Amino acid sequence: MTAIDWTVLVGTIAFIAIYGVWKTRHVQSAQSYLRGDDDLRWPTIGLSIMATQASAITFLSVPGQAYEDGMRFVQFYFGLPIAMVIISAVFVPIYYKLNVFTAYEYLEKRFDPKTRVLAATLFMIGRGLAAGISIYAPAIILSTLMGWSLNLTNLVLGTVVIIYTVSGGSKAVSQTQKQQMMVIMGGIVVAAIVIAYRLPDDVSLGTATSLAGALGRINVVDFEFDLNNRYNFWSGITGGLFLALSYFGTDQSQVQRYLGGRSVAESRLGLLFNGMLKIPMQFLILFIGVLVFVFFLFERPPVFFNQPTLDAAKRTAQGPAIEALEADWQRAFEARRDQAVALTAALDGGDALAEAAAREGLQASHARMNAIRAEAKAVIAKALPSAELKDSDYIFVSFVLKYLPPGLVGLLLAVILSAAMSSTASELNALGSTSVVDLYKRLLRPDADDAHTLLASKLFTVFWGCLAVAFATFAALVDNLIQAVNILGSIFYGVILGIFLVAFFLKRVRGTPTFAAAVIAQGTVVALFFTSEIGFLWFNVIGCSLVVGLALALQVVLPGGGRAHPEGESA
Repeated sequence: MTAIDWTVLVGTIAFIAIYGVWKTRHVQSAQSYLRGDDDLRWPTIGLSIMATQASAITFLSVPGQAYEDGMRFVQFYFGLPIAMVIISAVFVPIYYKLNVFTAYEYLEKRFDPKTRVLAATLFMIGRGLAAGISIYAPAIILSTLMGWSLNLTNLVLGTVVIIYTVSGGSKAVSQTQKQQMMVIMGGIVVAAIVIAYRLPDDVSLGTATSLAGALGRINVVDFEFDLNNRYNFWSGITGGLFLALSYFGTDQSQVQRYLGGRSVAESRLGLLFNGMLKIPMQFLILFIGVLVFVFFLFERPPVFFNQPTLDAAKRTAQGPAIEALEADWQRAFEARRDQAVALTAALDGGDALAEAAAREGLQASHARMNAIRAEAKAVIAKALPSAELKDSDYIFVSFVLKYLPPGLVGLLLAVILSAAMSSTASELNALGSTSVVDLYKRLLRPDADDAHTLLASKLFTVFWGCLAVAFATFAALVDNLIQAVNILGSIFYGVILGIFLVAFFLKRVRGTPTFAAAVIAQGTVVALFFTSEIGFLWFNVIGCSLVVGLALALQVVLPGGGRAHPEGESA
């Protein structure tokens, strides 16, 4: 890191944090802290929604996932635009009509207190764990970059986020996310341009796409129906739809972003804005990972991207074995590079026979590199039994630190840390709000005045921040970080969505059957997660369908179980 990188990084982050504190310096009421002043316009709402979802994990994991697995992850978002339309038409008017602080308040009006508390608790479990991963993700960068202890980095970063979030509540989060999202979008575009520029002179974007396609990286759409396949068209348009409905419609970290809108129309426009831009944004981030993959067809990549772990393994008795594998890796890379050059020439010359031969040679040499990489991971595991072998989350940041020019390194790290600040602040703010509104005030202190509620909100935000830091300290990569967060969400979101769908559309079903159905469904989803190979996106469909089906069945068995409030039914 050069002086200019540090200037860009520290200056960007400091400006955003100071701006947020200054803009919200007059927040003195629980209303403003929990929901803002109901004055947000749709651009702020849309950018805030996008910034909440675009965590640091997005910029760590998604390019690395594209590098290893191609573009197919974009199918995860295929159901999102449909979800935005449904939420705008159904969810938003109900929340505004009832003037709720959290989404779960509606469930008590429609059902009963226990169903409200159950949904709020499921949200807090899933989102609390996800907040820990959101802190853990950028801590990996800082600990690797600066040689700090990972646990110390988690603690320092978590403390900064807690202070930033507690300062201004929901209003501070929404105001700063505009600037954070501008930094993020600008950084993405700059990264794509610079990486494309770093490719060899004779490799155009079209040629780069063809090279990536020859090695299975341009796999944008897969129409094969397979429940065990995490990412295909069918899992995205169904499981992705259910996950997006639950996340944007019932997750307080997102609902809180549009509850502070000036009107129903402003909130709807903000949601639709997100629906229009999310897939192109995600496509571009994935394509950046593909461009990095093509870059490393011509520039030798490391055999293992987590360089500190690789260096530590070399210092053990397995060092000679690793060095021998790196020599094999060099020869295999040179063979793959030669085939990539040959395929580039064949594509430019329009020679079909030469293209077919080069394509086959490229695939064979790439398979050889994959085999050596797998051997290297096995040797690292023997040298360091506790080492994490999934290194895909290090791919993009390794490229940034080594190959981007001064200034842009600081900008890209500012993008990652801006995303970390925005998503983690939203999560902690939502967890604090839900704790106070749905549990503390509802069950323990219903008579709390405004000053007490404001103080309790800040204390609960601190509590959840400390819990997230504790979880981050013990976090381990699950496949990769982006999948870890989405797996956590899929375990809980389907059941929460099922509760809300019953509330919205099945007016005759009451609280007790819905509560019992949700408990059974959640237990089933957790059991399937530990005992089956079903792709995690399908848990959203399974959990939601079980709640709806069981609630209908249990309403017949327990016709008097619970009550449905008139105001909930008419909402």
